[in-house]
Amino acid sequence: MSQTLLVELFTEELPPKALKRLGEAFAETLRSELAKREFLDDGSEMTWYATPRRLAAAITSVRDTSPDKSFDQKLVPAKVGLDANGDATPALLKKLGAVGLDADAVASIRKVDTGKIEMLHVSRVAPGESLQTGLQAALDHAIDRLPIPKVMTYQIDRGLESVKFVRPAHGLVALHGSDIVEVSVLGLAAGRVTHGHRFIGMRDITLKHADDYRETLESKGKVIASFATRRAAIEQQLEEKATELESSFEQDDALLDEVTALAEWPVVYVSDFDREFLSVPQECLILTMRTNQRYFPLFDANGILTERFLLVSNMELDDPANIVDGNRRVVRPRLADARFFFDTDRKEKLDTQVARLGDVVYHNKLGTQLERVQRIQKLAGSIAEQLGADADAAERAARLCKADLVSGMVGEFPELQGVMGRYYALHDSETPVVADAIEQHYRPRFANDKLPEDNVAASVALADKIDTLVGIFGIGLVPTGEKDPFALRRQALGVLRILIEKQLPLDLMQLLDIARAQFPREMLADSVTVDLHGFMLERLRGYLRDQDFSADEIESVLSQSPTRIDLVTPRLEAVRAFRRLPEAGSLAAANKRIRNILRKAEGVDGNPELTLLQEPAEKNLFTAVNEMQPQLNALFEAEDYTGALKLLAGVRSEVDTFFDEVMVMTDEPLTRKNRLALLAQLEALMNRVADISRLAA
Repeated sequence: MSQTLLVELFTEELPPKALKRLGEAFAETLRSELAKREFLDDGSEMTWYATPRRLAAAITSVRDTSPDKSFDQKLVPAKVGLDANGDATPALLKKLGAVGLDADAVASIRKVDTGKIEMLHVSRVAPGESLQTGLQAALDHAIDRLPIPKVMTYQIDRGLESVKFVRPAHGLVALHGSDIVEVSVLGLAAGRVTHGHRFIGMRDITLKHADDYRETLESKGKVIASFATRRAAIEQQLEEKATELESSFEQDDALLDEVTALAEWPVVYVSDFDREFLSVPQECLILTMRTNQRYFPLFDANGILTERFLLVSNMELDDPANIVDGNRRVVRPRLADARFFFDTDRKEKLDTQVARLGDVVYHNKLGTQLERVQRIQKLAGSIAEQLGADADAAERAARLCKADLVSGMVGEFPELQGVMGRYYALHDSETPVVADAIEQHYRPRFANDKLPEDNVAASVALADKIDTLVGIFGIGLVPTGEKDPFALRRQALGVLRILIEKQLPLDLMQLLDIARAQFPREMLADSVTVDLHGFMLERLRGYLRDQDFSADEIESVLSQSPTRIDLVTPRLEAVRAFRRLPEAGSLAAANKRIRNILRKAEGVDGNPELTLLQEPAEKNLFTAVNEMQPQLNALFEAEDYTGALKLLAGVRSEVDTFFDEVMVMTDEPLTRKNRLALLAQLEALMNRVADISRLAA
């Protein structure tokens, strides 16, 4: 019989940041293990539940017994199992007994020729296992595989036995329809009793049927079992309250997940704090409320923080005054701390804090943060100069960019590094350009994050990231597999995004060389710039795939190891336009053929000479190439790569005729050398924008 299976593990309060992951994993492992054992009918559906004190799963259409299975039992070689008359030998009878069969099975034995020997086989049917057996195995597996962030060891059976789990477990429900499935785990035997909300629900709830779980728990227990349903209810209440107050709140998925994991019956209330705290930068207040109190700050129509906030409670009361007032009292000392740090930090100028970076170790092989700042300062000035930006402003911002690391506020909230530096710089009367660069030099901090807004900020951001890459890469701490403790992949992608999306005309290899020169020669590996350039091109491949360029288009450009990263996308767009031309396929194939010929020739010296050309086809190609070359050079210098490749398409007929009528590898050495030189000249022009041979099928 197929019915709904309900499994619930009731525990003490589970870690909120891990609850969603725990709930999904527990239910999915149960489902997959039961499916593997063939307990699920077609169309069976699983629903996972997770509250602060329970993990549960409801799976529809679960059989009470898995299907019988037919299989082939191999016995013994035929010459061992049968005598000359074809009768069973004692060896065969002994083997049958060992696998649980008697002499009656001899009649159904058959011979199977393996190609080397004849073996005796018998068909058998293994009866299906009970749901009790299958669920016990699935439950044990689910507990064992649960992604527990930190295991607790606690005692059961009056302290005689210890078990390990994420939190102490106190109840187990396992119902198949209306029947208890007699399984056990963590010292608990399954039953049909679950538990409601600790304060406003029924303490013990007896479940009559697995299908009643969600509705019964909600109506009698005041518990919304579904994580997704609770989250949606919280979000709806937040939106309604914000609308009532003509305010808005910022969507924060991580915070929503966390408060969902803390409430079984969530209710949103409004509270506030003293307006005097609004003199503190709003980023500080917002971070304090979200991180420490799990509040949702409210903003006015201009996006400015107000003194009101929303809180998610696990209690529904007619008069929530105590809850509102309690949270008002709790948040005050937190905000007072933020104000204290802000006021204290401003008593000393940011510039005087720079010297303290000499006491902060950046890396034991790379020196202090002060030494790092000095390197960043020189590199940022050089970059700004190349960009025609204010080099003095870039160097000033670079000098101050890490000074807030020793401030009280950033010590308490590391997430505010850069943000606080900007506030302190403005307080010290630094120019807005310098202050903005201090904040923005960390950008982009994550995928799709904003980029630095101007070239001064971009110069400092590039210098910061490139110094990290060259230094960490140079001492051999290269990312391996999923391990990237210094976020070098993110730093590399940040550099690439700034160069590409801000279209900065900078040579990446030159920047790496300048950064390398800031370190003592013996400190870093000699090959660091070359190795790092290759590493960054690998990151660039992924970035370009996300921009919907094809693999062969990407390789046509990146195989040439470009150093002007800002020109990569224009070249790719030119390649894409070129491959749509009717001549593209033929020229790509011809280019591939030329590459192969030149590779086998092992080097070509000199330029082709007109006087040594014999065939009309090679003379025509020589003329076409030399007439095209100055035009192609002009287009290339103007960075009109699409125009250059379209011009190149004009020699298709001459190239095709050349290969139809001319033998390149002739026996006469001067003629052969001259023809190879002509192909080398053509190949250099064809691949100046991209290696179009990569487009050949």
